[in-house]
Amino acid sequence: MIRYSLRCEKAHEFEGWFSGSADFDDQHQRGLIGCPVCGSAQVSKMLMAPSVSTAREKEATRTLALDTAQKQAFAKIRETLATIRANAEDVGDKFPEEARKIHYGEAEERGIIGQASAQEARALIEEGIEVAPLPVLQDDVN
Repeated sequence: MIRYSLRCEKAHEFEGWFSGSADFDDQHQRGLIGCPVCGSAQVSKMLMAPSVSTAREKEATRTLALDTAQKQAFAKIRETLATIRANAEDVGDKFPEEARKIHYGEAEERGIIGQASAQEARALIEEGIEVAPLPVLQDDVN
């Protein structure tokens, strides 16, 4: 989505959200954009500064201060992940290959974990093989 600051011929300023520049151009050409104050279809884009996010802002959006309930929920997630890992064989980057062997009866049925790209995971799901990503929590990387 893209947000444009707009102004009509009578200097009323407003904003509009569009799926892209071409969407604005198409709607503008067809007369579908009108001033919400006076209804004028004589609308133009105003000069806008781009929205630039800094590394600090990105880091801030990924930070979560946990309250007691959230800490308890994360403890349950960690416990669940530990149980999954303890009861599964880590097959590393052979995960897609091994998951297929198990699914098609070419290898013994068992729980496995390992690595797969997003494309490989999608292919497995499209074949009807149940897979799910495991989250990596901060404690897992320290």
